[in-house]
Amino acid sequence: MSGNRPGFRARLATALTGSPDTPLLFLGNFEVEQQWARGEHTLPRLSAATANAVVNHMDEFALLMGGGSDHVVLKTRPDDDYLAFLDGLGVELPRIHVAGHQDPQRTVTEDALDDPALIKALSGLAADGCRITAHGISQHEQRLAAATGLPLAGPDPVTCKAVNSKVYSRRVADELGLRQPRGWACETLTQLADAFAAATDDTGARHVVKEAFGVSGKGIAVLESRRRSDRILGMLRKQAERSGNEAVAFVVEEWVAKQADLNYQFTVSRDGSVHFDFVKEQLTEGGVHKGHRMPARLSAAQQHVVRDAADRLGKRLAADGFFGVVGVDAMVDPAGELYPVVEINARNNMSTYQVGLQERFVTAGRIAVARHYPLRLTSPLPFEETRRLLDGLLFDTSRGTGLLVNNYATVNAAFPDGGEPAAGTVDGRLYGVAVADSDAGIDALDAEITARLATRKDKAA
Repeated sequence: MSGNRPGFRARLATALTGSPDTPLLFLGNFEVEQQWARGEHTLPRLSAATANAVVNHMDEFALLMGGGSDHVVLKTRPDDDYLAFLDGLGVELPRIHVAGHQDPQRTVTEDALDDPALIKALSGLAADGCRITAHGISQHEQRLAAATGLPLAGPDPVTCKAVNSKVYSRRVADELGLRQPRGWACETLTQLADAFAAATDDTGARHVVKEAFGVSGKGIAVLESRRRSDRILGMLRKQAERSGNEAVAFVVEEWVAKQADLNYQFTVSRDGSVHFDFVKEQLTEGGVHKGHRMPARLSAAQQHVVRDAADRLGKRLAADGFFGVVGVDAMVDPAGELYPVVEINARNNMSTYQVGLQERFVTAGRIAVARHYPLRLTSPLPFEETRRLLDGLLFDTSRGTGLLVNNYATVNAAFPDGGEPAAGTVDGRLYGVAVADSDAGIDALDAEITARLATRKDKAA
């Protein structure tokens, strides 16, 4: 944060409610796309129960979104030592409300809806003018608003679903003249068949098909041959025959060469104004997403392209009835030119949950990388043990560098009720923002954190 510009939390409240002082109730209902995708035709996929448990416990990211006048609902109470770590940094946290019973396969909103005592407690916040803001708004969040009497600080679920479709994203970018990879937006089986034929006839390029509401690498398939395309199309035709619904929502795109991935965010206010929040560089390793680098290494000209795209997209989203946080994935091609729209995500993004820590602790001249550290555990790992393992590596306010842990619930989420796994090991993730004075410093800190975590008897993954 620079100058007298208000922090992100105040800007968000103003955009959503018209006032920076409106108390907010935060919900981290990650992968809300699964709700938006209900009733849609989908590609084959596998989903592990333990992976769902970890994803649903990403709700703890919302803990760092609000301040002392705000509230947050979580699936489980955070580790007390983790809360003490945040308190030691001087981080002001919202009041924590915990669901009486959490199901690892449910989102935090579903847990809240299943807890009459929690519903009653949340209803008492209405007198203070509190409003609900979520990772994304679906019918579950609308039901919670109705049950508690707390208004939604965002558009209705129908609008949110519409503007989060990859079909919408592609068509809006085309209408605005924003460069994107060659592709087709398909809403009928005939359109999809024509797109598959065009893609597989183009032997000089690689193409993929994406579900309109696919997320986290799910709902995407490579069209490596006509046979593969025919198999997918046949499967979708059978789905349509069984459901009686022939409408589809898919995007077929060319897989283009790139130099870097970007993620930028802007916030659309109720009055239609657009505020550019940031642009970050997405880091990948072996094709796998590793984290975000702040700041992004962009030229002034590239920054201008990003900001112009954000302004134009924001105005279009406002015209379609959306207001709130918008994250856009973009790419830099090998020649340094931008594809400013790969995908619009009109909801919170992973980078959204880093803003509070970034504004407060990533000072001018410093570099930060947000990432997660995979763990494979046979027993729960308390935060106090992690603190000892990472002694001297966690963020220190006097030094201004180190690891800012921004979600600890995902470390032990796969353990049933905090106990031992039924057999073998479980996977967990330690999320944090590493802060250093240089890229070399980031690399050294990252390597040391990885090495220290590997000394735990269960070993890092």
